Amino acid sequence: MTEQTAVPVEYERGLAEAERVELTVDAVAPGGHCVARVDGQVVFVRHALPGERVIAEVTEVHKGFVRADAVTVLDASPDRVEPPCPYAKPGACGGCDLQHVAPEAQLAWKAAVVREQLVRLGGLTDADLDRLGVEVEALPGGLLGWRSRVRYAVDAGDRAGLLKHRSHEVVPIDRCRIAHPAIQQLPVLTPTGASWPAADAVETVASTGGDVTVAQVSDGISTPVSGPTEVREVAAGRDWTLPASAFWQVHPAAADTLSTAVLELLDPRPGEVAWDLYGGAGLFAAGLATRVGATGRVTVVEAAPQGVAAARQNLADLPRVEVVSARVETALARRRITGPVDVVVLDPPRSGAGAPVVRALAAAGPRAIAYVACDPAAFARDVRTFAGLGWRLAALRGFDLFPMTQHVEMVGLLVPAPEAIS
Repeated sequence: MTEQTAVPVEYERGLAEAERVELTVDAVAPGGHCVARVDGQVVFVRHALPGERVIAEVTEVHKGFVRADAVTVLDASPDRVEPPCPYAKPGACGGCDLQHVAPEAQLAWKAAVVREQLVRLGGLTDADLDRLGVEVEALPGGLLGWRSRVRYAVDAGDRAGLLKHRSHEVVPIDRCRIAHPAIQQLPVLTPTGASWPAADAVETVASTGGDVTVAQVSDGISTPVSGPTEVREVAAGRDWTLPASAFWQVHPAAADTLSTAVLELLDPRPGEVAWDLYGGAGLFAAGLATRVGATGRVTVVEAAPQGVAAARQNLADLPRVEVVSARVETALARRRITGPVDVVVLDPPRSGAGAPVVRALAAAGPRAIAYVACDPAAFARDVRTFAGLGWRLAALRGFDLFPMTQHVEMVGLLVPAPEAIS
């Protein structure tokens, strides 16, 4: 980036959209931003790093804060690197938040966000977090070429691409650098001459079992274009068959990583009763069933029809596993599932489990809950609710399932307070 002079700003009137201002960047914040302040006004800055002095261009103005992009770096952080993708810059693709950040610094960035959310929203102290040892672990395979499911948007010119940050504007690209190599080779993007006049989006999958599929989506209906409609995934020592459009972790190593972490934290025992809530195709249930054995029992609760069908198909060889088709809140409130229960896997959507589910689980009285979370804020709020019911966060592991982006996955162990690790 070349240096340029910022337009003088009348700070007493506040910053305006498209205005440029020189500022010094402070700590990281959720959403791939860093925090800065201009005469008391909060600025959330993308494409920056803590400690940098930058010229930032305001992109959005809100009551109490503004958003901005660092368009010129005046004093760079030692953790700054050149983004490997030419589209990872202000005004271009919004898919990757941290391509300008060195690999180890990306892990530290995500750990700092987790800590801040658990203190601010979860009610934990710095001493609590030091005890937990909050870290984010890298997965094998590196920072590029990992994403096994990519959904491209289609613009008015029938071109497939990716969206700008917080925008519906499509950025035509030659290839996505974080996409699986098999997806990068697919002829779906404009440089190959591809055109999608009947599509709103194009969905691509490269499964761990070697299947590669393309489908176009129009008015919410997915139509196969190439490849099988069902794909094979390999995880937790098993083969899984599921629709190409069904949910599965997008990092090839994620399913094994999360399954191993859940089993290590919960330590299921022979004869125990286990619940796998928001269970999807039954990844965690398979591991639980192996541990609790022939005298134990596992119940999967899933609301999505594709997930229910996939779980019933893929777990059919495990007679001690039951799959319940219901929303978790409904299953608990209407006693579709009842205790006693010994261990629970809780893997809610990004919005979190919520207070009604947390209260119902605490009342069921398991000895331990493994909470799999993809949003630090929602996780922290649920941890606080558990704490109010006499539960404590006894262990926490973080995983970089989404390199180059601001997203982070966590697996936390929740136990009744007397059993919490001190």
